[in-house]
Amino acid sequence: MPEVIQNWDESALVWIAEHLRNPVLTPILSFYTQLGNHGLLFIVLAALMLLFRATRKAGAAAGAGMFLGLLVTNLTIKPLVMRPRPWITIPGFTALVAEHDPNSFPSGHSCCAFAFAMALAMVLPQRWAKALALAAAAVMALSRLYVGVHFPTDVIAGTVIGALCGLLGALIVRAVTRRYAAWKNEKRAQ
Repeated sequence: MPEVIQNWDESALVWIAEHLRNPVLTPILSFYTQLGNHGLLFIVLAALMLLFRATRKAGAAAGAGMFLGLLVTNLTIKPLVMRPRPWITIPGFTALVAEHDPNSFPSGHSCCAFAFAMALAMVLPQRWAKALALAAAAVMALSRLYVGVHFPTDVIAGTVIGALCGLLGALIVRAVTRRYAAWKNEKRAQ
């Protein structure tokens, strides 16, 4: 990471730790951020959505988006960049939760959350559901900064990658759905 960005990232993260951490938010955000470990919260929600006809396309789009995000973020960029976590880089800095992956850039939690949210925003018709998904993703991304396991640029990059993967997941499901409908109509016509 360029030095100017690294310095800004470290300053911002230390400011968050010194000014925003408090006894009320810490257990809530520590618990919530751990729900995102391995994408668990969002994978379970997408799987549940697959069970119901009204939300099946949204669940499939979210699953596709999260899978693409996993490929791009965790299996490609993180191993290539190998940016150390904040507590490794900043002397005396303490993370509030354990994180076993030593690579910080980009945030996989943020990517997964925003892939899920963007896919839902593209597919679901209800505004409240779109807003709830985006709010859940934003809280997940911010929780990664609060607990001190990512730098701000990690979270920003994860958010952008996740949103793009969620959009692509929605487009893939839309294309597959249209092709399946066309194939089904051809079969009926025969």
